Amino acid sequence: MISHILYPILLCLVVALYFCVKFVAHILTTRHALRHVPGPRPSSLIWGEEWLLYHSTPGAHYVRWHRQFGKILRFTGAFGHQVLSITDPSAIKYILGEAIFDFPKPKGVRAWFKATLGEGILWVEGREAHERQRRALAPALSQTSVRSLVPIFYDTSAKLASQWMKIIDDGHSDEAEIEVTKWAGRFALDTVGRAAFSYDFDCLSGRPHALADSMDGLTNNENKISSFYMRALFWIFPSILSIGDKGEMIRKSKMELGNIASKMWRDAKVAGDANGKNLMSMILRAEAKFSTHKMDENELVAQMRTTISAAFEPVSAIVAWTLFELALNVRLQNELREEVSTAGLGDPSYDDLTSNLPLLDAIIREVLRLHPPILENHHEAAETISVPLSEPIPGTSDTYLVIPKGTILEIPVNVVQTDPDVWGSDAEIFRPERWLERKKRGIRSDREILAFSEGPRSCIGKTFALCEVKALIITLLRQFSFACPYEIEPFQSFVIRPRIKGQGPSSLPLIVRKV
Repeated sequence: MISHILYPILLCLVVALYFCVKFVAHILTTRHALRHVPGPRPSSLIWGEEWLLYHSTPGAHYVRWHRQFGKILRFTGAFGHQVLSITDPSAIKYILGEAIFDFPKPKGVRAWFKATLGEGILWVEGREAHERQRRALAPALSQTSVRSLVPIFYDTSAKLASQWMKIIDDGHSDEAEIEVTKWAGRFALDTVGRAAFSYDFDCLSGRPHALADSMDGLTNNENKISSFYMRALFWIFPSILSIGDKGEMIRKSKMELGNIASKMWRDAKVAGDANGKNLMSMILRAEAKFSTHKMDENELVAQMRTTISAAFEPVSAIVAWTLFELALNVRLQNELREEVSTAGLGDPSYDDLTSNLPLLDAIIREVLRLHPPILENHHEAAETISVPLSEPIPGTSDTYLVIPKGTILEIPVNVVQTDPDVWGSDAEIFRPERWLERKKRGIRSDREILAFSEGPRSCIGKTFALCEVKALIITLLRQFSFACPYEIEPFQSFVIRPRIKGQGPSSLPLIVRKV
């Protein structure tokens, strides 16, 4: 009887001991291999630098560390695991370009995407599997397809503007304080629903909305201590994503997205609209063309979840930060209003949005430069690999860095995009005119903006996102002016969001006035 109880316990202990020894051996081996790479001393024996990073202004320590230690540094994560932070241009070009499939997403990041979205394009790894999924999605997000979707962008923008006008009118005034982040997220959801799937989520009605609330709640509560533990530990213990209230929230969000995606798919099959240019129509055509190899419904729903989520988080953040920066600069706001007002009586075309509104383009680029939605681009070395450097690590003459298998590395986008050697002494100042000056002088670096990444795994929705944001800003500026009466700070959820300084969740109340 005792043996039946002891054997399973002993087996569990042996397995646990094996993984502990393996984990410690990996840490010691990695630390030895990277001993010549400089970096800060761990501020905590248990948490390394995770506590410091979590409770500081997003990206601030990356800036300080890279100024002190150079373009390649290492720091310590939870339980001693080593992280490389890389801003060297040659290394970034190699990692994101020709060697991207040797540097997959870390296991924890993949576990997050699988838990929240399923096995879609953000989760998949390997050249063949990724290219197959990218080929299925890319045509619906191409420039040709986006061109045909521009009227939808303006229509959704007009719905948001109408709701804001109603809020102002109901207050019997010419202005009202409006919480922008809430509306930016709902705008993003309604736009992707209609443009990608011919489906109206109806998030802009102003009423409570289960999908919007679920997605917002998943990442908009990062001030909780449970979020710190999950963020610090999921790099080495991905299973933590299924534990506790946060794990339940992840499952709820995935289920909500899955239910809506399944309904959209059933409705689309009944409607049979395979002649359009949106994502759903292209999926229907693929189903008809490859009738002997039906698309797996789990994969299809995962792609739909991924598209919705990818369109929600970054776009809502870009909209919020753009309106924030305009609210701080009345002169710039007026100049942009004049540009978009003189663009014609109607709505600017796709060509106008992409080429003929230089100040608007410069402002959006500057927002992406100083407020990148994704702060860090994370990867993991699939095998021990040698990476080229543009300059040797201080104290060595090596122009290559050997990265051990399993090492997590991150590219701090904010450091790259505020490098004074590239952007000048005012690199940390919001000054859109720099883009007009650079264009006039013919200056263009190989890597101007990393907000959408680059290379084979760059964001395929970049054109879609930029056009919808520009359409919204044009629509709003023609009807409203903006002012910000609060001190706003950035904080890191899944993306970098704005909030009133010292508060918990995202918040950007602006004074919105009729013009």
